[in-house]
Amino acid sequence: MLTILPIDSGRYGTKEMLSIFDEEQKIRHQLEIESAVATTQAKLNLIPSRAAEDILNVVKSSRITINQLKKLETKNEHDTASLIEAISNKCKKDTKPWVHYGLTSNDLVDTSNSMQIRDALKIIQTKISKFATLLATKATTYKNLPAVGRTHGQHASIISFGLKFANWGLEMLKHYERIEECKKRILICKTLGVVGTGSLMGVQAINVQKMVSKILELYPIEVATQVIPRERYSEYIFQLALVGSTLDKISIEIRNLQRTEIGEVQEYFKSGQVGSSAVPIKRNPIKSERISSLSKLLRCYLITSFENIALWHERDLSNSANERFIIPTCTILLDEMLETAIKIIDNMIINKNKILRNINLTGGRIFSEFIMQELIKKGVSRLSAYRTIQKISFNSSESEKDYVSLLQKNKIISSNLTKDDINNIFLPNNHLGASSTIIDNVCRMIQKRFANINIK
Repeated sequence: MLTILPIDSGRYGTKEMLSIFDEEQKIRHQLEIESAVATTQAKLNLIPSRAAEDILNVVKSSRITINQLKKLETKNEHDTASLIEAISNKCKKDTKPWVHYGLTSNDLVDTSNSMQIRDALKIIQTKISKFATLLATKATTYKNLPAVGRTHGQHASIISFGLKFANWGLEMLKHYERIEECKKRILICKTLGVVGTGSLMGVQAINVQKMVSKILELYPIEVATQVIPRERYSEYIFQLALVGSTLDKISIEIRNLQRTEIGEVQEYFKSGQVGSSAVPIKRNPIKSERISSLSKLLRCYLITSFENIALWHERDLSNSANERFIIPTCTILLDEMLETAIKIIDNMIINKNKILRNINLTGGRIFSEFIMQELIKKGVSRLSAYRTIQKISFNSSESEKDYVSLLQKNKIISSNLTKDDINNIFLPNNHLGASSTIIDNVCRMIQKRFANINIK
């Protein structure tokens, strides 16, 4: 029976991202590397120009297929050697000695990895910019909507509901900037041969690598063994996992706010959708839960990438097999998570009435911070004000007596605050602080950064 993993079945990841890590695409990249190296070597008089032209024609003709390579690999059990043999088989006799000249397998493997990552990051950064812009829009829309701010799962104070989106939006902007900054370290071209000396090409090896890097839109590695340092891949996967963790944070907040007892938001539930096979009333936050689930998996791969850093001498193969999994898988999973997060936020139902009702869930005790502040302004010591309000608040909670009435009956409070003073404190919109300014500043930063980026 044929077993297909979820990532292979198309359940996770967009077609656009999956195509980047398609086996044929990997081969096309490696063929592109071979032709770029040969063309550059000919320019520097390291190989005959006619040989470079022949190699370029073979690569451009696309006559090398996966089936041909698989057939060759059954004999030699080496995928890169199969590619080189396939090219040589289609080249003229006097060209064959110059195929793959001065290169080693990982020159192709590592550089083609970089090309895939390069293309993948274009998609990821576009989605990050789209998501950040969407979050900024939501932040602006709800910046004047007061809501419950919770710490330790408890009501703490008043927050602007839009501030949640601004927090998330700015972090997505920072992710975009982190990725942009690390490209020079992770989009690496390496063509320095067997142990990183460029031995067959001599001092010209450095120029070859520099010129090939420019052709492939990559950065030349300054020094390497047979492989590029695996710290580079760890940094890449760390960046993906970091974005995934922020998406997890957002998803957990949505899941919590969708609890029946809170009910402030809800994932869009389309007509005909089933929440539970047994309970007809269920509307589960399954998309947010999917993001949390995939984020757990994504973070796990970071450990594997760290394990790959320490290799024997100039290289061994203990990293090779798992990298065939972790690099594409991590990228495809984050792509899926970003795609899902954008849909969630774009279509999310926000229950303004429930948000406002939840403010009064504690009978006004959420305003205790502001009552204490008014007493301090009147000259009451902070400790005295704190203990007085704490005692009244706990009494109100335990006895279920009206909080405002208890406040007004207290001598310390009644001697310092009038009924109008107290009533003004219990107006949520009076306690949004600098939220509007903070949100506007964040939104300007996001809009400025992504003004010239096509996020459709």
